[in-house]
Amino acid sequence: MDWQARLVRSSLTARIIMVTGICWGLVAALGLERWAYGFGGFIPLRFDEGFTIPGAVPAILTPLSATFLHADAMHIIFNMLLLFICGRGVEAALGGRGLIALYIIGAYAAALGHYLFNAGSAGPMIGASGAVSAIIGAYALLYSKPRNGVGGWRHVAALAGAWIVIQLLIGLSTYGSASPVAIMAHIFGFAAGLALARPLLLWRYRDA
Repeated sequence: MDWQARLVRSSLTARIIMVTGICWGLVAALGLERWAYGFGGFIPLRFDEGFTIPGAVPAILTPLSATFLHADAMHIIFNMLLLFICGRGVEAALGGRGLIALYIIGAYAAALGHYLFNAGSAGPMIGASGAVSAIIGAYALLYSKPRNGVGGWRHVAALAGAWIVIQLLIGLSTYGSASPVAIMAHIFGFAAGLALARPLLLWRYRDA
């Protein structure tokens, strides 16, 4: 079986990983990182009418195009490893349509979170971390078990609180660095995953 056939028969999670990897590989191999970050990265200031980048992806689409861009090999490996670990479980529960809806909404939720706290920034936000955070949030809700009788909204709040603490610690560790982590993007993406996991699960089995 050739690689095209394997790609068609693979899971949607695997296909997202493959396409993202190919995009990063091409950009890195051609040395087009700086051009690509401006062309497809999410730049909050682009939503100001006075700031434009000729020939770039339309600003409204950059939350998605940014998911195909990564800073280096470790950046993409870490994101795709998390997607591989959690994405398969989420896809099994929500189906392919649920997974892609969650991934896209997570990307936009992450961009919104980044924009709200960095509206005047001309620096591009790149990476699939926000979309992957939504997958992780859904996975955490779908597969974790409430403990000590704490369930429902309290369980959701506990998961969200733990993620926020982790992201704040990561943010502190990269404070002042040349490439700070977009922690609000991660937090908003994770929150989207928590919020949408159950509705998407009910939507998939609406006719059952």
